[in-house]
Amino acid sequence: MTSFGLKIIAIISMVIDHLGDAWLGRTTGMNLIGRLSFPIFAFQISEGYIHTKNLKKYFLRLFIFALISQIPFMLFRSTFTTGFSLNIFFTLFFGLFTIFLYDKFTNTSFTFTKAKKIDIFFKYFFAICCFLLIGILAEIAKFDYGFFGIFIIFSFYVFRNKKIFMYISFIIASIIRHGLMIYTNGYHYLYILLTIFTILPLLLINIYNGKQGRKVKYFIYAFYPIHLLILYFIFRT
Repeated sequence: MTSFGLKIIAIISMVIDHLGDAWLGRTTGMNLIGRLSFPIFAFQISEGYIHTKNLKKYFLRLFIFALISQIPFMLFRSTFTTGFSLNIFFTLFFGLFTIFLYDKFTNTSFTFTKAKKIDIFFKYFFAICCFLLIGILAEIAKFDYGFFGIFIIFSFYVFRNKKIFMYISFIIASIIRHGLMIYTNGYHYLYILLTIFTILPLLLINIYNGKQGRKVKYFIYAFYPIHLLILYFIFRT
């Protein structure tokens, strides 16, 4: 499966997820299908970092669409919930920034000590600290998917050449995320199903062939705020 194929699946599942939110409220059967979308987008950020020809423009695109999408996102959320949250582009932007910092720390030529092993330890230590700080920021600032979102993007990149570790870390994070939901909100069978459906995208990622396929870059970016506005105008009270 190409990157284009993955993105189309992610878009369709995202629309179903958001339609379920606006129409039926949170945590319904439609949200199960919607769980396919974010892991695919998170994986695409990791792939984008590796293959982009201009990282600065990649950062700029994500940031601009994060700003553009915030009002449509808030309007859409007003149809089914209250409270402030930052849209998914902020999560993707800071997830990309986490990857960038990790790469800079672990591959830089500067040294902390004269001992090679200790020096390597410090490089990875500071890289992980940056990830944790950004993850905590995502949770405090109420990014969509919060700490979990940053972790998934980060782990997809760090374990890109060790698929088994990537899969295991993702599965454990998904179980923890939905386990906390059960702890906070009480047991509901849908939380178990949400965990399963969150893990399912690994099957699609596993058959990714590393090719881009059809180029639809700006369509993907623009589709997000546009479909949120359409859903808002349909379901506003």
